[in-house]
Amino acid sequence: MRHNRFRYGAWRGGPDPLAPPYDVRAAVDQVGAEVLDGGSLREALRNLLRRGPQGGRGLDDLVARARRMRREAMRRGQLDGAVTRAQQLLDQAIAAERDELTRHDTDEARFAETVLDNLPRSTARAVDELSQYNWTSDEARGLYQQILDQLRQEVVEQRFQGMQQALRDPQAQAAMREMLHDLNDLLERHARGENTDDAFQEFMNRHGDFFPEKPANVEELIDALARRAAAGERMMRSLTPQQRAELQSLMDQALGDLAGEMARLTDSLRALRPGMNWGRGERVRGDRDLGYGEAAGALEEIGDLDDLIDQLGQEHPGATLDDVDVEAVERQLGRGAADDLRRLRELEQQLRRQGWVTRGSEGLTLSPKALRRLGGTALRTVFSELQAGRQGQHDLRDAGAAGELTGASRRWMYGDEQPIDVVRTIGNAVRRQATGGATTLPIRLDVEDFEIAETERRVSAAVALCVDLSFSMMADGRWGPMKQAALALSHLVATRFPQDALQIIGFGRYAMRLSQEELAAVEPDMVQGTNLQHALRLAGRHLRRHPGSDPVVLVVTDGEPTAHLLDDGTSYFMWPSTRETVTATVHEVDQLTRYGAVLNVFMLGEDPGLRRFVDAVARRNGGRVFTPDADDLGRYVVSDYIRARRGRRG
Repeated sequence: MRHNRFRYGAWRGGPDPLAPPYDVRAAVDQVGAEVLDGGSLREALRNLLRRGPQGGRGLDDLVARARRMRREAMRRGQLDGAVTRAQQLLDQAIAAERDELTRHDTDEARFAETVLDNLPRSTARAVDELSQYNWTSDEARGLYQQILDQLRQEVVEQRFQGMQQALRDPQAQAAMREMLHDLNDLLERHARGENTDDAFQEFMNRHGDFFPEKPANVEELIDALARRAAAGERMMRSLTPQQRAELQSLMDQALGDLAGEMARLTDSLRALRPGMNWGRGERVRGDRDLGYGEAAGALEEIGDLDDLIDQLGQEHPGATLDDVDVEAVERQLGRGAADDLRRLRELEQQLRRQGWVTRGSEGLTLSPKALRRLGGTALRTVFSELQAGRQGQHDLRDAGAAGELTGASRRWMYGDEQPIDVVRTIGNAVRRQATGGATTLPIRLDVEDFEIAETERRVSAAVALCVDLSFSMMADGRWGPMKQAALALSHLVATRFPQDALQIIGFGRYAMRLSQEELAAVEPDMVQGTNLQHALRLAGRHLRRHPGSDPVVLVVTDGEPTAHLLDDGTSYFMWPSTRETVTATVHEVDQLTRYGAVLNVFMLGEDPGLRRFVDAVARRNGGRVFTPDADDLGRYVVSDYIRARRGRRG
């Protein structure tokens, strides 16, 4: 028996068919990069789906395609083509009748010519007056009948896709009339709140041939009928009043005794689906004259594309990609567009399933897991700058939780957390085994062999990072560097100095404590005011909650204080800064100084008023003033934090 031999290797036929549609982590990093560049977190998450991750097609591409198709539908032709065609057929019928009458030399023929000469200019009124006319020409009679038959066929086919044969078969028109009556009864019962499940099944058993789309329940039936009925109503609203009156009159004549049931049906559908666009007209233009069915079909397509554009826009609160009708996307934009939407849906689902994003009342936001990754990205960016040998460089390999090594060691005891002295531990084991007469390998370690390297006392720090959230930070391109610096410091404290207590405080007209999530999502406030006094007060409260830790306050700002809290807790703002605001702010500086806190200020920009203020603060407190460029802010803040917590305060 011949044995098959198989060889396995890397896939070489193009993109890996088993690979996920998108790299989820890369998508999170794409959001993080936009946030660290100063963008809004909410907008960054929206842009991920709108632009598509990793260069893939996003919602914006689908919306652009839908808008292009809408423009094409708007140029499809003239909506009053039904009236124009009726006028053309009427002119042909009258011409054929006149030709036939000239062959007859009778008083009846001359009277008939007089009737034709005095027909109203209105097509609908002329058709109505000729309804009792005794045609002499068979060709003319056929053309006249075609006016009504063609219009009736177009109107009913537009509303009911399964009625084509019924209109062509006179014997089936009674069944059509019965179906319309039963349909109206069913919808009216449904509108009253009655249980219509059994009635719907009975209706479909009797009249299902008229509905090739096979609706599964009453709601699906209503949706299909209402969409087409609304398109017909919009088509009528798109005509001039005169054109609308002409077409409505022609339709009433064409439908005959069906007109009443059709009007009843339209009223029911309008009541059941009031949210549909029933009344807005469209300015459809083009070279062709569209019949009623073509015109209504064009407006139905435009309406469907409008709904699709609204769904893809994701503008309403709490919107998700699950709200987008994939079948409608495939029907209107094609299979490729539907596949793109499915991939975006899968990405959104994977982001939630893997815990990168959470959904709240205001939409998607980054989860703590994603914020840790974002903070890590910010910290790596800062570290890369530090390692590049720029001003303020530090060797960060020893930036761990332990203190500095003293050079001494001692026997390990249960509960010790200091690092093990490997050399002395192995030496103890070798000496113990040699004393016992054993000289062979391997060396076996016992508990009494272990020694630990003694370190300096681990010092914890209570750190308050106060960041300016005023609009000038965004206007001058400092918002992104500020976020990067704060997120990098937050991640550094959480991962390498967990014994430290960091509180980020944002200040504008008022100050507020910010979690890492709130910091990533915070956006500039258009309200003026730089209330450093309130921020320093909150910083003091944070430091006093950690009395055993070294107090450190870091301030990032680009403007002098222009607001302070009054006794009633409201914020007083005035620019230029008033003496009262400066006095209140300096009072908080003095409180922090008496507590032993060092206040270091990172001054962005060259505001003379801010320069005078921070110089005075440095003299009173003993802290330092830094004037970094915005791009260097993260490096300065992280370096100063590490220097401060090591006890090397200037």
